[in-house]
Amino acid sequence: MTLNPRQRRLLDAVRRQVTVSVEALAQQLDVTPQTVRRDVKQMEEAQLLARYHGGVGLPSSVENIDYSQRQVLNIDAKRRIAAAVAERVRPGSSLLINIGTTTEEVARALVHHTGLHVVTNNLNVAAILAGQPGCEVIVAGGVVRGRDRGIVGEATLDFIRQFKVDIGIIGISSIEPDGTLRDFDPREVKVAQAIIEQSREVWLVADEDKFGRQALVRLAHLSQIDKLFCDTAPPEALREILKEAQVELIVAP
Repeated sequence: MTLNPRQRRLLDAVRRQVTVSVEALAQQLDVTPQTVRRDVKQMEEAQLLARYHGGVGLPSSVENIDYSQRQVLNIDAKRRIAAAVAERVRPGSSLLINIGTTTEEVARALVHHTGLHVVTNNLNVAAILAGQPGCEVIVAGGVVRGRDRGIVGEATLDFIRQFKVDIGIIGISSIEPDGTLRDFDPREVKVAQAIIEQSREVWLVADEDKFGRQALVRLAHLSQIDKLFCDTAPPEALREILKEAQVELIVAP
């Protein structure tokens, strides 16, 4: 779903307070409890929020949102991020691109680039770029996840470690307030960690829903990346972390 401004404020309020009652949300947003319940119901169906006894909270940190829902969630923001990335990728670059709906939008934004060498464990990325003249696509071996066509496993790690590329482009499920990057699948996390190791520069793509979201498995820290592409400025605490680590922040117009 695409969140309207009221729903965005509602989601931000829940993230700040972890769990909060419908009545308190209504008071904070200056709307009726019925409006809050209606918004919460829609956002629960999109797996952005969860209703608990006595209040509203964030969904489980154990399981990610379904791939089909993530494909359309914040799609405009992801496309703006992808365009900002494509503007900075030089023709002839070598890239490692991992699993994720935002990285798939990056692939779509790169279709007119020439001379790219793309290594990926994402069959959707490979399908987007494979038909482009002058673009070489190298697909990692391993186990294919049916739900999103991502490739994971020990064979994937061994394959990726053969390469050293100009830019690693990775997506993420969660950026915690202390700069910790998290995801849901340990196998996917290991592949992303290998991409970080094998890339001369690491570019992280993340829409604002990733800030403060909960996920189970630690992947890395913001200080390990070189550029962060997002659709809105991160919270102040994260901006301080980025500044201290000399990570370039690009907010997509």
